[in-house]
Amino acid sequence: MPESEIYLDNNATTRPTPGVRDAVLRSLDETWHNPSSVHRPGQAARHAIELARSSVARLVNARPREIVFTSGGTESIELGVRGAIQGIDRPVLVTSAIEHAAVRDLVETLGDACEVRLVPLDERGVIDAEHTPALLDGATLCCLQWANNETGALQPIGAIGRACREAGVPLLVDGTQWVGKLPTNLGTGTAAPNDPAHADGEGQLIDLLALSAHKLHGPKGVGALFVRRGTRLGAFRPGSQELGRRGGTENVPGVVGFGAACEGALAFLADPGERERLGALRDRLERGITDRFPAAQVNGPIARGARLWNTTSVGFPGLEAEALLLMLSERGVCASAGAACSSGSLEPSPVLLAMGVEPAVAHGSIRLSLSRLTREEEIDRAAELIAGAAGVLAGSVPTP
Repeated sequence: MPESEIYLDNNATTRPTPGVRDAVLRSLDETWHNPSSVHRPGQAARHAIELARSSVARLVNARPREIVFTSGGTESIELGVRGAIQGIDRPVLVTSAIEHAAVRDLVETLGDACEVRLVPLDERGVIDAEHTPALLDGATLCCLQWANNETGALQPIGAIGRACREAGVPLLVDGTQWVGKLPTNLGTGTAAPNDPAHADGEGQLIDLLALSAHKLHGPKGVGALFVRRGTRLGAFRPGSQELGRRGGTENVPGVVGFGAACEGALAFLADPGERERLGALRDRLERGITDRFPAAQVNGPIARGARLWNTTSVGFPGLEAEALLLMLSERGVCASAGAACSSGSLEPSPVLLAMGVEPAVAHGSIRLSLSRLTREEEIDRAAELIAGAAGVLAGSVPTP
């Protein structure tokens, strides 16, 4: 990435750290063998996988045997959903309207073969945990995100987990945006009680947790699914690998890089002050934009502790996000809208619309997401460029 480029699209993907890159390259050179082979090089590759599995397990405070490697967060979610409902006649799935497309598209694919119940939301895009238990009666699986990929809104997974446990419904959590950014404690590992990297207490009621390497400075093409011991999970991709849960020869270099990324994330999470520092940079970015362009508004929760430290969704009423993103790209700022292009036009985010954001604002909303590698000097420059681009576009919009 050129030094002049300001990268604020880290919820889409993060830059691999030098340690991750070195681990992947070393694996390509030294442990490229098939880990299912019985000869010594094959067993060396197997050993490298198991070391990485232990690193992933340490990051979320789980047992290594509860970690199933996959090709990424999307496959982890599909494995969790299809595995949980396998063999059940017309299963009942409890989810929400603000899930990532990995969940939304999967639910759409299931169609009439599955009954879907949507949990209520408030105007911040936060699940109403008080009214969720009524939806769990007779449910097969509850599938919800821990942190929203567009607004950063944190969901009450602890309260949802307690309701699911009381109802006897397994809980699958999409943790792709949470894990590596905030402490995760699934409660089956051996982390010390006062370890700040595992300060979260809500994860101990999660049965299935999906995570992805490239969201925490690891390589693309590798992820994992945590499967709590005793959780029912059918294998929809047969094979002997991953304890029979996910067939296919393992991506050894990717898995090794994933392990290195988890070790880096553990070091980051051990210092809560770093999250505070980066969260202050995100707030500074928001203020810099809204001070320069007062019509801009922040979508979703804004209180500290109510959203990810790295994420903001900023709406520019009356503008088109696609035009703004293209102009920002020309000016060296990488951002996104959290929505896919359709027939050449950017559709408003279904997440923002589900939250009740006005269409005129949703159409002009962009997502800005920082990472551990974001530099302080980039923030003021980014705010200036974003507000300036919005000003240019606003000047071209005819007055009604």
